Amino acid sequence: MTEAPHILVVDDHREIRDLLGKYLRQHGYRVTLADGGEAMRRTLKGAAIDLVVLDLMMPGEDGLSLCRWVREKGQMPVIMLTALGEETDRIIGLEMGADDYLTKPFNPRELLARIKAVLRRATSLPERRDALAADTLRFDRWELNQARREITGPDGLAVALSTAEFNLLRAFLNHPRMVLSRDQLLDLTQGRAAEVFDRSIDNQVSRLRRKIEADPKDPALIKTVWGGGYMFTASVEPAR
Repeated sequence: MTEAPHILVVDDHREIRDLLGKYLRQHGYRVTLADGGEAMRRTLKGAAIDLVVLDLMMPGEDGLSLCRWVREKGQMPVIMLTALGEETDRIIGLEMGADDYLTKPFNPRELLARIKAVLRRATSLPERRDALAADTLRFDRWELNQARREITGPDGLAVALSTAEFNLLRAFLNHPRMVLSRDQLLDLTQGRAAEVFDRSIDNQVSRLRRKIEADPKDPALIKTVWGGGYMFTASVEPAR
């Protein structure tokens, strides 16, 4: 029998922690509660956690720094809890790698639905490659400098990438010659915020094609797979 997913709830408000812990256990999840960063780190060192529900505003180490720490350690899903009026911090949290967010006050049923969706997407994502650890990657006639977020062609001219273009290109370079659905690309690039529609990926692909394809109207690097999504056709290797 498959063991139930283990959820870590991190919130400095005891009533919220206890409420969520009780509710999630009633729906079949294993739950550990933590009142802040220290307890969270201690739990993650001693237990296999499948997803973290993380409050943004906490005394001491806040949710943004903790989310950054979690993302540096790996790809464990994170759902952030934010208060009304914290839109800027919410956006920063998503940029740091949070998979989703929920605004307080919220209905526990909505959190449950988001947990199920994030866990489902996390288990369906293709395996990552190790090549992206290199500072500079080579594909086709381009080199990507990851620190500067720019690509350089054979003419030596650098082309800057927006954050969305950079994240999308990294997703393709990390999964070359694999068909990636729009949902998978959204998960790999932005964590799939609830209001994002899958057709936004089509627009991002079009913009990226205009920068890296010899003929964007007849793309050779990013192929459309009808009914499936997109496939990056070039081989990828660390630049020497």
